[in-house]
Amino acid sequence: MCLLAALLLLTDLLHSHIIISFHYTPSTTNNSCPSASLDYIIEPWFLGPGSTGPGGPEFAEWADSSTSKYGTKFITSVADLPTPEQPRVALISGRTADNPRLLNECIDAGCKCIYLEKPGAPTVKELEEMKSCAEEAGIEVLMGKMLLVPCIRLKSLARMLTALFFLRLPVSLYTHINAIKHNELFSQNVCKYVRKTREFAETIPGSHVTFVSNNAYENTPESLGECFERNAEGMLKNMAIHELALLVSFYDVSVENIESVEADKEFSSMQTLPGPSGKEFTDFDKIKFTIKTKTGKEVSVAADRCGGTDSYATVTDTDGEEVFRYWMPDEEDKIAVENLQAKYPTAMPYFFTQDPDYVTVKERVAKHTVTGEEAEGVATIGVAVETLRVAEYLTPLLMEQLK
Repeated sequence: MCLLAALLLLTDLLHSHIIISFHYTPSTTNNSCPSASLDYIIEPWFLGPGSTGPGGPEFAEWADSSTSKYGTKFITSVADLPTPEQPRVALISGRTADNPRLLNECIDAGCKCIYLEKPGAPTVKELEEMKSCAEEAGIEVLMGKMLLVPCIRLKSLARMLTALFFLRLPVSLYTHINAIKHNELFSQNVCKYVRKTREFAETIPGSHVTFVSNNAYENTPESLGECFERNAEGMLKNMAIHELALLVSFYDVSVENIESVEADKEFSSMQTLPGPSGKEFTDFDKIKFTIKTKTGKEVSVAADRCGGTDSYATVTDTDGEEVFRYWMPDEEDKIAVENLQAKYPTAMPYFFTQDPDYVTVKERVAKHTVTGEEAEGVATIGVAVETLRVAEYLTPLLMEQLK
């Protein structure tokens, strides 16, 4: 039976994170992942100091229900997990600053493969150290972004696989949602709109591609200030990291191969705003830029925190005329999105727009872990390191251009 996990009202993100574990079985009713049932949830805040605060009683109610219906176990530490009887996979989605520690804990927990939340670490140096640590332990690390990340055990070809995921949750949000369907990683690598855009661009000599990413934050100092503080690593390491991963994967973009980067000053905006703590943060609320590489490729990225729920990509010809645009979600996918929004009305809309791609990614990672087959389109930590290097390189250049 398909199980539900929760996106919970996190009033103290500095203390909260959730680890969810689920078990793959053929009896799952959700055909998108034919074999899943929840095994473990590790939540130190709502099972500890936050149990009586905002969100605590709701979490306890859901936890009791999950234990009763599905036998899900709720614990407070990775160290409390039993020794794995099958290969264990970890998906880590904590605060960026915590990722190095969480990765080490997952290695100590006997993980075979680790799926790491973007951008992986606060700095390139830390991410490179994590990569070396995993390699020394013989652990493979894949990269992604998890909006909701479970811990799974897979059954395939008579083999069992246990996977451990970490979950970071948005502030001011409470809803129940299908845990297995809503993993977002560098999923743009397998997104329909990316694939179709690249395929079309190849048919137009001299064409130019622009990837556009939107969020639906309110365009107010309070909303953006909270966003800036919660995502203090900055937009290029956070929201736009997916597009940068595309550039690294498909457009020969690397720090060494960037010939120039130019900000679109008419589109872009940079603000310094106080977050909930009162501390000020400077970041882009929207940014658009074009990169030219030394190998002759050119590509653009646009990201807008307040641009809405849909993302898309465009292709322009040599005259600068737009000849193709593909939205995410497309008309076919919008039906599924509307159904999910009706079922989970309090969830952020962007949780649903990439749902079909989450399914594709989930199946590829699961199959890869069980059979060793390549998880096509899924970024490795090597790609993540280069992507983070590009983000660190571009941020001060773009900020200087917008002063």
